[in-house]
Amino acid sequence: MSTQPLTFERVLTLIEKQGDAFDEQMKESRREFAQRIRESEQRIRESEQRWERTEQAIGRLGNRIGDIIEHMVGGGNIVKQFRALGYDVTEYSRNKVFGKEGTNESSEIDLFLEDGDVAILISVKTKLTTEYVHEHIEQLEKYRRHVDAKGNGDKRRFIGAVAGAVAPDDVIKFAQKKGFYVIVQSGVAVEIVPAPENFRAKEW
Repeated sequence: MSTQPLTFERVLTLIEKQGDAFDEQMKESRREFAQRIRESEQRIRESEQRWERTEQAIGRLGNRIGDIIEHMVGGGNIVKQFRALGYDVTEYSRNKVFGKEGTNESSEIDLFLEDGDVAILISVKTKLTTEYVHEHIEQLEKYRRHVDAKGNGDKRRFIGAVAGAVAPDDVIKFAQKKGFYVIVQSGVAVEIVPAPENFRAKEW
């Protein structure tokens, strides 16, 4: 079998062929890598979209639960219970907005019970936490400032209550210690948790 002599030109030709093959392999590897990147980005986008839809669904569910609890608390039953505690509630309203919108002094009260000289401001949550209790204290302080700023001689006293479908015992005790009535779900209705001995509702 005859072979071509290994000349300098022959060596260069072989090197060039090997280089071309290597370049083609590199190009193919880059194409495969780019395709994998595109597929990964697509999977990430799809995961983000699924998570966003899940968050929206959870948010809608939370709003529905909150609305249900608010309607349960705002029914005539809770009015009767406060009357039994000595508050002559004559009317109530939901979602009472006060203060200049967009400022730190504005807020919305979930339920507002009227009793002539006294008003009961109720904050309704799906689950009560100590953080929500603190927030409601701030809300009552804001409403006190809001009323006083009018300068119309409104001398009503304001007391607070917090309501929730889920209310851990430690949070109930904490809220009562802060002078709040606590309203919890009881069967198909809601009830005011019996206050401890010597309990006195705090006034704002």
